[in-house]
Amino acid sequence: MKNETQIIVGFILILSFGIVHGANDLLLIKKINGENSMTYLKTLLHYIMIVLVAVLLFSFIPWLAMLLFILVSSYHFGEQHWDKKIIHNTILITKLFHTVYGLFILLLLFQFHEKEVNAILYGITGIHFTFISIAALLEIIGFILVALFFYNFKTSKVFQKIFAVELLYLVVFAIIFKIGSLIWAFAIYFIFWHSIPSLFEQIKFLYGGFSNTNLKAYLKSAFIYWFVSIVGIIVLYFLLKDYKIFDSIFFSFLAAITFPHVIVIERMFTSKNKKTE
Repeated sequence: MKNETQIIVGFILILSFGIVHGANDLLLIKKINGENSMTYLKTLLHYIMIVLVAVLLFSFIPWLAMLLFILVSSYHFGEQHWDKKIIHNTILITKLFHTVYGLFILLLLFQFHEKEVNAILYGITGIHFTFISIAALLEIIGFILVALFFYNFKTSKVFQKIFAVELLYLVVFAIIFKIGSLIWAFAIYFIFWHSIPSLFEQIKFLYGGFSNTNLKAYLKSAFIYWFVSIVGIIVLYFLLKDYKIFDSIFFSFLAAITFPHVIVIERMFTSKNKKTE
């Protein structure tokens, strides 16, 4: 597949499944809070405030916003991938493992596309991050991940059963990241190992189970939010397509709406897991 085709396919996947999987946050908030309208309103206001704070951070302290975005996204990826697969003794170890696993995935991607990643980071922050060795960071995080894998192997029988498969996944990720363009490689991971599994979990949480009927209900509920987002991105593209700042604004927009989404999904998992205990 040609690089241009990979980029087009990658953006199509991100703008479809990627945005849809985060388009029902308000419905999830309502489900989590039950019939308490005041609690729902309070949570909604917090949601909006987080988006606004993220926008302000990207406007005035972009390097800090990017650092937080990478760490929060790492935790989010790890949480989605490992929910109910392992059992830990403490919440701290669970959150650490989720973050380290997700960060390892992102650094692995960054390592194979270092020039492109640095260009995007410079466009957003105005800082050249060439003084930071992604390879060195990957080695450090990889060492911590190995230690956590060993800990989980010793403490979780469930982890022991899936250990070989999880290692195979990491090899598959490395191959995909190596042979694909940055956008395509990220899209393949983001859609097939994150967004689609997340959609499945959200539908089960909202409607009590997964079925074609419930999938249609989810998509119908998410359509307006998804449509507005797509129209906004298209308008932004035609206004700024001849400017280098488009990529920066596009990724900043995705980052800003990611922060509250991560919090909503964490609350969903917490609520879901309490009911199954």
